Amino acid sequence: MKKCFLNMMALVILSCVPQVLAVEPGIVINEDNSHFYTTRSADEMSLEGLNAFVDQYADTKVSHLFLSPNSMRASFKSSTREAIWELGDQEMPEGAGAKWMSNARLLHERGLDPYAVWIARSREKGISPWLTMRMNDIHDVPNTKSYMHSTFWLQHPEFWRVPNDTSGGWTVRALDYGHEAVREHNMAFVKELLERYDPDGLELDWMRFGWHFKAGEEAAGVKILNEFMQEVRALTEAWGKKRGHPIKLGVRVPAHPDAARGLGMDAVAWAKAGLVDMIVPCPFWTSSDFDIPVELWREQLGDAAHDLILAPGLEFNTRAYPGGPAVANDLPSTRGFAASAWYRGADQIYLFNYMDSETIPVSQSDYRILVEQGLALDVVTRAPRRHIQAFRDTVPSGFPNGAVLPATGPEASFTINIGPRPEKGVVTFHIGLGNGEGVDSATYTAIVNGTPCGASSDRENPGTFPGAVRALSFTCPPDAVRDGANSVVVTQPEGQQIVWAEFRVDPL
Repeated sequence: MKKCFLNMMALVILSCVPQVLAVEPGIVINEDNSHFYTTRSADEMSLEGLNAFVDQYADTKVSHLFLSPNSMRASFKSSTREAIWELGDQEMPEGAGAKWMSNARLLHERGLDPYAVWIARSREKGISPWLTMRMNDIHDVPNTKSYMHSTFWLQHPEFWRVPNDTSGGWTVRALDYGHEAVREHNMAFVKELLERYDPDGLELDWMRFGWHFKAGEEAAGVKILNEFMQEVRALTEAWGKKRGHPIKLGVRVPAHPDAARGLGMDAVAWAKAGLVDMIVPCPFWTSSDFDIPVELWREQLGDAAHDLILAPGLEFNTRAYPGGPAVANDLPSTRGFAASAWYRGADQIYLFNYMDSETIPVSQSDYRILVEQGLALDVVTRAPRRHIQAFRDTVPSGFPNGAVLPATGPEASFTINIGPRPEKGVVTFHIGLGNGEGVDSATYTAIVNGTPCGASSDRENPGTFPGAVRALSFTCPPDAVRDGANSVVVTQPEGQQIVWAEFRVDPL
């Protein structure tokens, strides 16, 4: 029997009896731990300013606000770790960092707890408020004097994934959950959040950042995090009884279930044990992942899939291959991600780094379109959408990351999921070519699902494809295009390389 999932935009859910929702699930927006403070003035550090942040999402398709109160430090006056403005021996930042510290401190001095205000205001406006805790944030760890670092992290380099690392690498300086003291430090903050606040749910963000054990010790880490999750679940259930309503538990984990397990985050086991109500399979940040295997998650979850929300997550930017140049997602690529995710079995769409200013990938005008129109299947399939060949950025050692670009051989093969094929419309396949001798006159052919595409035509503005000096478009025969995965084989002259590939769907 499917459990209830609190969705304040779907008030038809009145019990835990399976029902058909009257509306499509809304969008989940993740608000990070610094964005509000760095994008508002001191005058907006007020009850009116806090409420205005939530009010922009009222009466839109945003059904959930996930509010992050921490990195290593807290953005409020915490009893279990330093607040962001409690500088200590660290260096005073300039610019955005200084503004973050100042504005967060101003709210505290004015007697305002932003997370308590936002939780209350969200409920008032029909939006479900969650807290999302970053479990291993390591922003700026090469600089040990950064204002963001906690005393715990600084005083215990022996707890880093590579103890006492001197290389300055960021993933090796993540905290190792194999140490009991690390688990206790973070569990104390979990307890504080649940005691201090009254959210609809608590998300443990294991993707900030995605490495929690020494290399080679991830298998042992599975048992450790299983026990950690059991303890958190017991806490959310106990506090739910005290609050008089369920407090759900969610997790953000790597996009592929086997990759998640291989890094110690066995979300499938958590679900089967009844420990989680929501799983967000997602990339870290390096690139968006347009090939999240939602159907594989469902297969591995089995009956447990009926008892939770599976919400694949989209990131700010996209790279075609590891180390390649990045480009911010736009509204068509966001819609393309959603179309494929719905087709593959998603329950909801989760947007990370899609905040209301500066850190949004789309324009301000498109942001309003996004939140007001939403990403329901009937919305995204009626609008132009893009389906991009990218890669998986968080995987264990030896696990395939799905990268097929850059492609330099005589043939390049791509398999890209486009979700539902359009009943009417045009489907085109696009490639971006890297710099090379003769690239301006090189000729290419493309075959989609065994059927030749129309002759290539040059696209204007190839620079919109990162790293490309020339871009080509092929028209796909309508009868050759399939729902779901579509395979394309491109022939390429010697000495050339393909650095970008995508489908575009333009419904009529």
